[in-house]
Amino acid sequence: MLQIGSAVVDPPLILAPMAGITDRDFRLLIRRLGGCGLVSMEFISSEGLTRQRASTLKMLHFVEEERPIAIQIYGSDPERMAEAARFVEAMGADVCDINMGCPANKVLKGCAGAALTADLPLAARIVRSVRAAIQIPLTVKFRLGMTDDAKTYVELGAICQEEGADAVTLHPRTARQQFGGRSDWSAIAHLKRALHIPVVGNGDVTSPELAVALLRETGCDAAMIGRAALTNPWIFRQTSALLAGGARVEAGIAERRALMKSHFDEVVRREDERTALHKLRKFTGWYTHGLPDGRSLRRRLSEVASAQELLGAVDEYFSGQGAA
Repeated sequence: MLQIGSAVVDPPLILAPMAGITDRDFRLLIRRLGGCGLVSMEFISSEGLTRQRASTLKMLHFVEEERPIAIQIYGSDPERMAEAARFVEAMGADVCDINMGCPANKVLKGCAGAALTADLPLAARIVRSVRAAIQIPLTVKFRLGMTDDAKTYVELGAICQEEGADAVTLHPRTARQQFGGRSDWSAIAHLKRALHIPVVGNGDVTSPELAVALLRETGCDAAMIGRAALTNPWIFRQTSALLAGGARVEAGIAERRALMKSHFDEVVRREDERTALHKLRKFTGWYTHGLPDGRSLRRRLSEVASAQELLGAVDEYFSGQGAA
């Protein structure tokens, strides 16, 4: 169990914020499968939030069943970030998280995300402003730095601690690495030794066994899991079982079919046709990863013209695999 201010994260496993992925439907799916101590909303632009843009506000919906939930915001203006944090608190989020790790060019160009690892005075002002604006727990997620020659993560972690953050998360890659190469878990251990606030580790947690290894090898307080949850949404439940001394139980093909049906029915019910078809194709590609002849299903789905046709193709595939 991890305590982040007033928020209890039990078990110490966190769903990472992922743009275009960790929407309400996916977060609920992860929550209902069990084993996840904290879910995170896809990151929110402080500009979009404070200017009340419809596209941003649509992303902010969540329900009580998701708690505890973190909402992550990003931006480069301390006052606007503070205003956005007040919105997050007023909405009832359990944790407000500041993104200082996104390596996307469009975010870096706005001097936000991982760009803040190269501007520590601005990073300090942002954390200070947000901390003064809200009472709920505050966390900050960041990378090693912009490049191998400019690693600032220890200094940035100390700044976050001094300015009142309740915990930090380190993805131990540089911004230049994007998601390539290997993440350096030794940096997580180093940061943990340097700080007295909780440190969450993130990066290359591709299996339940590696999630346990991250916790044990680095001494970090929680493991954050992102991309691995797309192909194996049961990873939190499996990791929780391993942490409790139990065994990892694989999801059978019937359980995979039930998960896809539950998720996809919600997507079709809530989204317009074009958005639903895009999401269903994307998630089917992930959910069928490693399944028998999954490639042929994914190839077929690239040709369907409607969400209903896609659902029919998925049903036909699982029926052919003997899933009830």
